[in-house]
Amino acid sequence: MKKRHTRISLAVCLLCAVLMLAAAFCEGTEPLLVEATGNKALTSDSIKDKQNQISKAEKEKESLKNSLTDLKKVKKELEKKKKNLASYVAELDNTLSEIEQNISRLKAQITATEEEIVHMEEELTVAQAQESSQKDSMILRIRLMYEKGNASAMDMVLGAKGLGDFLNRADFMESVMAYDHQRWEEYIETRKLIELSKEELELEKEILDQAKANVEIEQKNLESLIAQKTKDLTAYESDISTQEKAIKEYEQMIAEQDAEIKALEAAIAEEKKQMMQDNGVKYDGGTFKFPVASYTRLSDDYGWRIHPTLNVNQFHNGIDLAAPKGTAIYAAYDGKVVAATYSSTMGNYVMIDHGDSLYTIYMHASALYVSKGDVVTRGETIAAVGTTGRSTGNHLHFGVRKNGEYVSPWNYLSK
Repeated sequence: MKKRHTRISLAVCLLCAVLMLAAAFCEGTEPLLVEATGNKALTSDSIKDKQNQISKAEKEKESLKNSLTDLKKVKKELEKKKKNLASYVAELDNTLSEIEQNISRLKAQITATEEEIVHMEEELTVAQAQESSQKDSMILRIRLMYEKGNASAMDMVLGAKGLGDFLNRADFMESVMAYDHQRWEEYIETRKLIELSKEELELEKEILDQAKANVEIEQKNLESLIAQKTKDLTAYESDISTQEKAIKEYEQMIAEQDAEIKALEAAIAEEKKQMMQDNGVKYDGGTFKFPVASYTRLSDDYGWRIHPTLNVNQFHNGIDLAAPKGTAIYAAYDGKVVAATYSSTMGNYVMIDHGDSLYTIYMHASALYVSKGDVVTRGETIAAVGTTGRSTGNHLHFGVRKNGEYVSPWNYLSK
């Protein structure tokens, strides 16, 4: 009995608090209590996700500040290597490769961030539309309560058909009050989600700007080091006091290159001998494809010439095709890659076996796209033009070997 009196007292108090709100529902705005609870939980989870994403983005932004190459430190370290030219070139090329990899990572990050920003803007639009809908709904209900609340509330009280009916109506109004409170909390949560979405969006735009700025800085670092390399190599080879030494080093460099290539040829010959087959590689006498996608000039031809900095008569065992950095290098003909690696003189280079003791060599690449053992076809992109190794400018050194000796590339291709 005491419990029943308590319910009656509670019902009366609730009736006074929500009478007008209940009237609005009696006029046709029936609550959807289960839906409201679900929406709030969903919005709360979204807020937690946003907070985690913002924390992650802040760390990402901070890491960008520390991802740049310390150019002064790099040049200081390289200065210690200048006494050994091969070591200096190898170290410098390694640094250039690291910078290019960082630039690639930054560009990938820029693409991903741009896509993320588009996604965030779409999410923000949805959240703002939801906020607007919630606001319009509350305004409508307030207006209905104001216009019709008094009469409907009296009808609800006077229309009760007994104490049980009155208590049922009180329970309904209590549910209405809880629902309305829930809708208000949902609205507040949506507002919070919008503010967090705006904060994350601005943070991602800052990350995008920082990444773009970093790419520009790293590009300048790259250009600065390439220019430094060209300057140092040219100065070394042009210095009269060291020219005799430079000539000997150049001759040794060519001899080492030749020895490396001969060793590869010998290893391949032995492999073929042991396997008792030619792996299906045969040169059918066709014309080679020109090995670069575009080139500005023939900077050095095959044959005897006056070395551009050493000023001595030297034999040039290939053709130099000047082209912008990154220009595609093509496989001149079908074959099997027998080397795709780095040396301090040839830089990044590729060597292809075309069968019948015929090989092509592609030197000084900025990037290699094939690996040892790959089978390539005529015109397939295998590398990119660069200036790695003993090189003072972006170009492809293209060589052709037949029966263990260098021959003129012009015997196999046309200008």
